[in-house]
Amino acid sequence: MRMRSSQPSGARYTRLPQSDDGFIDLQFQRPPRKVPYRAITLAVVLFLLGTTLLVVGSLLLTGLVIDPAYADRTWPVLLLGLLLFIPGSYHVFLAWGAWRGVKGYSFDDIPEYND
Repeated sequence: MRMRSSQPSGARYTRLPQSDDGFIDLQFQRPPRKVPYRAITLAVVLFLLGTTLLVVGSLLLTGLVIDPAYADRTWPVLLLGLLLFIPGSYHVFLAWGAWRGVKGYSFDDIPEYND
């Protein structure tokens, strides 16, 4: 077995301090909470439009608003209301849970729309 030479190889080595555990305090701190206002505004608009279209579609379906002879106009309104209501209510619920500080909810779950 070859012995290492005691001659310096040109590399400079320094001894690490014994009190250093290799971690810094900043890596354990959370960054400040960034609220995606644009995405929450879009979610609220989707939620309100979807709710309005669902209510109007329901009134059209029952025949309280228009003549039942034109009932073929109710299904597109109901479908569009449902397509707007589902993602809007989901993201509003996520934002509400994150705002209240409920465990498991965070603003990171809401996608950001940066242009």
